[in-house]
Amino acid sequence: MRRREFITLVGGVVASWPRAARAQQPDRVRRIGVLMSYTEDNPEAQPRLAAFTQGLQELGWTNGGNIHFEYRYSGGDAERARKFAAELVALAPDVILAGNTSTVGPLQQATRTVPIVFAGAVDPVAAGFVDSLARPGGNITGFVQFEYSMSGKWLELLKEIAPRVTRVAVLRDATTTVDTGELAAIQTAAPSLGVEISPLSVRDTDEIERGIAAFARVSNGGLIVAGSPANTRYRKLITKLTIQHHLPAVYPYRYFVTLGGLISYGPDRVDPFRRAAVYVDRILKGEKPADLPVQAPVKYELIINLKTAKAIGLAIPSAVLTRADEVIE
Repeated sequence: MRRREFITLVGGVVASWPRAARAQQPDRVRRIGVLMSYTEDNPEAQPRLAAFTQGLQELGWTNGGNIHFEYRYSGGDAERARKFAAELVALAPDVILAGNTSTVGPLQQATRTVPIVFAGAVDPVAAGFVDSLARPGGNITGFVQFEYSMSGKWLELLKEIAPRVTRVAVLRDATTTVDTGELAAIQTAAPSLGVEISPLSVRDTDEIERGIAAFARVSNGGLIVAGSPANTRYRKLITKLTIQHHLPAVYPYRYFVTLGGLISYGPDRVDPFRRAAVYVDRILKGEKPADLPVQAPVKYELIINLKTAKAIGLAIPSAVLTRADEVIE
């Protein structure tokens, strides 16, 4: 065989290898683990997961097609979170979505290699999830839930809707870095607004009832509810008590207001899940979490419940109403 013919033959065989490989081994289905702190039937979980799924679809990933989801729901139980984190890691997923801070920790304990994208962690540097926001450095990256400096705006908003307030109780869980950071930001803002701050613990229902009742006995009081999981767990009781005691109150999330809370200001909790789909897509295409910077919230929402305002005898200023993203009547 002539040399030129040999080279042509070999070249043709080599050129055919990729096509043959694709024919014999089509693109494998990617596996995505999802660990949420909600229960599976929690109405707050579904919009978040729908936004994540839709975001992936828009990027060309279809559940049941080229991706497969493995869902786990801890229901806020720490032991279940650890168990489900280990289960997901054992399935060798390509990437795991962590719903919030309480699910990132167990996942980090379970693996230092499987990529993890969180959609709502608080202070991930202090928690040890990442080395820095700009350069995470490990197998974890994602989107922070909010920045502590925002907590001072809760106090500003409370004074705007209830100018007579001079005493403000901050309902918080002293054992969490989240509430500690938020309380510090509120205390920093207090002197310029002429407000005295009183921290209230949220360890159990009896303590919450006693603390709010005692605080409400003196006039000119208002309440700020910090963003801890404990406050979320007792949200029905807390909103009920603030109405019962006619306390103007500011909450961190929309779902407090839909339960009867007066007003909330905080980040859109669905948007980070939509944005997390972009990071998952980039990881599935070969990028590393270590090189994807942690991002801050970009959408905040102001929700007002006018029915509750009337119930506690408070007139919301028109300037605040015009800024609202949603008014519940």
